[in-house]
Amino acid sequence: LDMDVIIPFSPDVPCDNNGQRMWWAFLASSMVTFFGGLFIILLWRTLKYLWTVCCHCNIKKKEAQKVNNPANSQAADGTAKGPDEKDEVVPASEVGWMTSVKDWAGVMISAQTLTGRVLVRTCVMNIYVTFSSFCLFYSPIESCQNFYKDFTLQIDMFFNVFFLLYFGLRFIAANDKLWFWLEVNSVVDFFTVPPVFVSVYLNRSWLGLRFLRALRLIQFSEILQFLNILKTSNSIKLVNLCSIFISTWLTAAGFIHLVENSGDPWENFQNSQSLSYWECVYLLMVTMSTVGYGDVYAKTTLGRLFMVFFILGGLAMFASYVPEIIELIGNRKKYGGSYSAVNGRKHIVVCGHITLESVSNFLKDFLHKDRDDVNVEIVFLHNISPNLELEALFKRHFTQVEFYQGSVLNPHDLARVKIESADACLILANKYCPDPDAEDASNIMRTVYTGHLYQELFPQDTNYHSDAHLLNIPSWNWKEGDDAICLAELKAGFIAQSCLAQGLSTMLANLFSMRSFIEIEEDTWQKYYLEGVANEMYTEYLSSAFVGLSFPAVCELCYVKLKLLLIAIENKSELGESRLVILINPGNHVKMQEGTLGFFIASDAKEVKRAFFYCKACHDDITDPKRIKKCGCKRREYTHMSAYKQMKLACCFDCGRSERDCSCMSGSVHSNMDTLQRAYPLSSVSVHDCATTLRAFEDEHPSTLSPKKKQRNGGMRNSPNNSPNMMRHDPLLIPGNEQMENMDMNLKQYDSTGMFHWCPSKEIEKVILTRSEASMTVLSGHVVVCIFGDVTSALVGLRNLVMPLRASNFHYHELKPIVFVGSLEYLRREWETLHNFPKVSILPGTPLSRADLRAVNINLCDMCVILSANQNNIDDASLQDKECILASLNIKSMQFDDSIGLLQANSQGFTPPGMDRSSPDSSPVHGLARQASVTTGANIPIITELVNDSNVQFLDQDDDDDPDTELYLTQPFACGTAFAVSVLDSLMSATYFNDNILTLIRTLVTGGATPELEALLAEENALQGGYSTPQTLANRDRCRVAQLALYDGPFADLGDGGCYGDLFCKALKTYNMLCFGIYRLRDAHLATPSQCTKRYVITNPPYEFELVPTDLIFCLMQFDHNAGQSRTSLSHSSHSSHSSSKKSSSVHSIPTTNRQNRSSKAREAGHKQNATRMNRMSQERKWFTDEPENAYPRNIQIKPMSMANQVNQYKSTSSLIPPIREVEDEC
Repeated sequence: LDMDVIIPFSPDVPCDNNGQRMWWAFLASSMVTFFGGLFIILLWRTLKYLWTVCCHCNIKKKEAQKVNNPANSQAADGTAKGPDEKDEVVPASEVGWMTSVKDWAGVMISAQTLTGRVLVRTCVMNIYVTFSSFCLFYSPIESCQNFYKDFTLQIDMFFNVFFLLYFGLRFIAANDKLWFWLEVNSVVDFFTVPPVFVSVYLNRSWLGLRFLRALRLIQFSEILQFLNILKTSNSIKLVNLCSIFISTWLTAAGFIHLVENSGDPWENFQNSQSLSYWECVYLLMVTMSTVGYGDVYAKTTLGRLFMVFFILGGLAMFASYVPEIIELIGNRKKYGGSYSAVNGRKHIVVCGHITLESVSNFLKDFLHKDRDDVNVEIVFLHNISPNLELEALFKRHFTQVEFYQGSVLNPHDLARVKIESADACLILANKYCPDPDAEDASNIMRTVYTGHLYQELFPQDTNYHSDAHLLNIPSWNWKEGDDAICLAELKAGFIAQSCLAQGLSTMLANLFSMRSFIEIEEDTWQKYYLEGVANEMYTEYLSSAFVGLSFPAVCELCYVKLKLLLIAIENKSELGESRLVILINPGNHVKMQEGTLGFFIASDAKEVKRAFFYCKACHDDITDPKRIKKCGCKRREYTHMSAYKQMKLACCFDCGRSERDCSCMSGSVHSNMDTLQRAYPLSSVSVHDCATTLRAFEDEHPSTLSPKKKQRNGGMRNSPNNSPNMMRHDPLLIPGNEQMENMDMNLKQYDSTGMFHWCPSKEIEKVILTRSEASMTVLSGHVVVCIFGDVTSALVGLRNLVMPLRASNFHYHELKPIVFVGSLEYLRREWETLHNFPKVSILPGTPLSRADLRAVNINLCDMCVILSANQNNIDDASLQDKECILASLNIKSMQFDDSIGLLQANSQGFTPPGMDRSSPDSSPVHGLARQASVTTGANIPIITELVNDSNVQFLDQDDDDDPDTELYLTQPFACGTAFAVSVLDSLMSATYFNDNILTLIRTLVTGGATPELEALLAEENALQGGYSTPQTLANRDRCRVAQLALYDGPFADLGDGGCYGDLFCKALKTYNMLCFGIYRLRDAHLATPSQCTKRYVITNPPYEFELVPTDLIFCLMQFDHNAGQSRTSLSHSSHSSHSSSKKSSSVHSIPTTNRQNRSSKAREAGHKQNATRMNRMSQERKWFTDEPENAYPRNIQIKPMSMANQVNQYKSTSSLIPPIREVEDEC
């Protein structure tokens, strides 16, 4: 046979000249190795078995002797009788060298050491290299090659020597040598390693069974587990399936490649065909998939016979493995990757309750265009993959939003989102969960897991008492920026503030929510409302041009010239603390210092930059605020002024004169200024009121100031401070401090922090009213809280609603009585947190009962609050608010008699408490305005809590809002009669950008809740009474929100066509009141008079905004120390101008000429009025047992803040009023 064509022949290679094939030699070497080793193993086992059988009796006899011999037990205890026994015991306790080698080999191949890991990695690499060489150099099948000259043979020899050594280690480590010899990996080594050594001897190579190296891929999963790469069960299973399928496929393709290129041996290799290896791979794939195109097929008999059996196994494997592989790949987390941090760009992690609603509300506010360039990437982490709607939302914001599936409680998932380098972690809560306690527990655990990884945490919780658990977390530190957003606290606080100033909840909700400006050309109420909605709350550092100015001066300058509304500043505490506090509308004594942070209300963040860029030298003559930009001049720093210059400026700002005309300090002060500066250094935070500092200087230098200046400065009053953490007041400067010094210190009137009114705990039976008892009480000017709930309902936290209404910056007679109407079983569960608040009563019943509502005189209330604790227990979203909506509609459809008119027709002595609300013109504070005679329930002020925003359409039957309209655009929300907890979603993003915003809002709405108070409540879930001390009484001196009426009083001249800017300046200069909005009748813009009593909110109107007489002005009012000193005023305080605003068309006012007569008549009839009043109040005290007998209602008197008037007023007050205890503060 001519075989020269088949085997390439070269004269340089000493190969068979006849071209004889030598494939059988390569195959024989593998067969001899396999069967020879198998024979040796079987022979060894046979001999070992025969040896065991033959020596079985002797072994048994020796074992019996060991058990019965007492010497063995002694040897076991460590006692040896002789040297022979000692030699027998020692080897029994040692490990044989075979066992040591076996253990060493096992450690090496299992990658438990560094050397073992290197060995395993090298093995994997060699498998790939040898198999790749087979795929690339598959032709010819057999050829003559010189080993010493062929580099490929030398590389192949190196790899196979390594496999031989690896085979030896595996053989040594194997427990069962027979099963090891029959393993697939061993068979692969038998048919691939020996032929390499044969090729060196014969100077020829045969491709042969090298394709069996593909079976090594079956071990790929095991190797990856050794290297700790595969950890999860799904990944291990997926790699196993893929490796088995691919290795079988490639091995079968190698066999077809061998037989088809070689031919059948019995046909003398004449029926071969030339097929590449990849063509064989293609043939096997179409065969397994039962497609069989027929373009490539097997011609040899061996190939066809193999295909017959392969189809049976391959088809079954394809049908079972491929679907399972696809299922595992499909079930793999789509969002299971890792976040790649970008240099120069911060990222935050948002977790918790991730839904379409919560995420859309968060992103809408976080990525709002009114903010500056938000260079922050948002990473959402949730254990449930997003639905299609949420996924579409993520795709729309793909440049700044990424989602990863995982759990916050899994450290591996936290590492995936790089939480250790995150700027903050925001934890969202489910506001509609049926079990708020379980939701809060989940968020607290999320806080525990993430708290130790970085600095700032912003979790949401639904219950106020859950904040106490956050204090138990070691890494939680509110001083370092950690802050919890309590939805229940803020929701109740917003509603409570609406009881004091209706519509305030809407205004505050719009301020911290980012809203785009919507321009309306028509002159409708929506036009003015939306102009105010476009305002938000921003912070910016004040320019050095404001240094030394008082807060009212800076506030006026910002509003008039910069068109910005400054409502608060951030300042350092003067109690020696390093932390900063927020001062809301502080007094004249607070001076601006370098780097003061201001809180502004503006429509855009760019507008607030004017306060930072303002320069008096460059921008003093500019009228257009848009032209105020950064200038290049260098102003003289205020901090470089001398101490005398700073004191001089401080005095000039106080006395209102120019520096040249100011005579606050004489020359002797200047000469002794060095002494003053050493004794009383000026604060780096603020320049103190010159009166305080100069008075202290006067004590040591009595000749410094003239007697005239001593008298004026000594009687000067420091302006009130709103911060509970700052005590700026000299006790001698507080009006009525003489009475404070003589106060009974053993009387507990306030809680231990001095922030809230307090009374000893009362049993709930003492405050329960029957329907007849409530009717006899003749309640008026009170707050009615309609609550739906039962014994199984979740607690809504009524304490958060009551605390702002019992803030200590109200005098006792100003507190509105609170009447709860609802299930007694539910109120018993809430009573534990309410029993220390005064003027609280309960009427068991249902808010749907008109008889119960009439019994509590709902037509005479200042506000009716409708709440429900059953909202989250209903699956249907449209029915969640059914109780609140039905109660609201029920009240609005009620009809009443002209009760107020009837009572006013009676004698003065029979007027119920609080009904005589006539107010002098000097008192601009207005309670809550409504018509004189409430004959229909539609005129009763109501605020309804809603869960589902779309249900707001059912509150007003005359409202034509579209059901798809956003909540803030609906009429009930604009009027302040509806409030939904969804508006608090935007507070998360606002808190991240400035955590002071949350502190500011909490200070405004909670009445004075502080972290210190939360720590006290964490110790015991109740307010603790405290003794009245100068320190706690100073905490009362903080501003509060009020409403000014323009129909009467000192602002009546501006009410009819005046400008809002003039009102702003007058209120700020005269009364230190900061106006920030208007509560206007809905149809006030119409030329024709309307009977509609609905009002809407206008936030921060422009300077030129025209006022109407029926407007109510939102303002921040200072605490009035003198409001509690009057003993002759008979009008109810917080409702002083309530009755005078009864009708918008006709204003009930008292002529100025009759004021003196009215006062004289009141003094003449004092005894008679007191007698009738005591008869009424003795009956009322039956239900309000905490009210003192001598706590008469009285009126708030607000006088202009001129220094001379203050001095005279304080002198007259101290001379007329004896230094007795403040009876209105008794409890």
